[in-house]
Amino acid sequence: QVQLVESGGGLVQAGGSLRLSCAASGRTFAVYTMAWFRQAPGKDREFVAAIRWSVGATVYADSVKGRFTISRDSAKNAVYLQMNSLKPEDTAVYYCADKTQAWGADIRADDYDYWGQGTQVTVSS
Repeated sequence: QVQLVESGGGLVQAGGSLRLSCAASGRTFAVYTMAWFRQAPGKDREFVAAIRWSVGATVYADSVKGRFTISRDSAKNAVYLQMNSLKPEDTAVYYCADKTQAWGADIRADDYDYWGQGTQVTVSS
């Protein structure tokens, strides 16, 4: 099995920055896409960013494009989310997810196989 653990969340002022990390562990680690999703109270889970592991191609939600950057470190089985120019509407629990095969849509949460426990990001005005 695969375990994903997020870290780096916290409280930050509007306009500030945070860097989230997701570390994968387990005897078997299969990955095609890794992604970040977020969920705020009373709202549906929302796609944030994804990266194709083999080639590093990235996609972003319109709401974060130009402010957030997703990256990977294959040697460490880790994925990161650099968040700049944070806004109060970015406040949510952020989840790391692993889609192990090419099948499925990178932006669809139900197509991912493994999930972390989430890390809280709170942006104050």
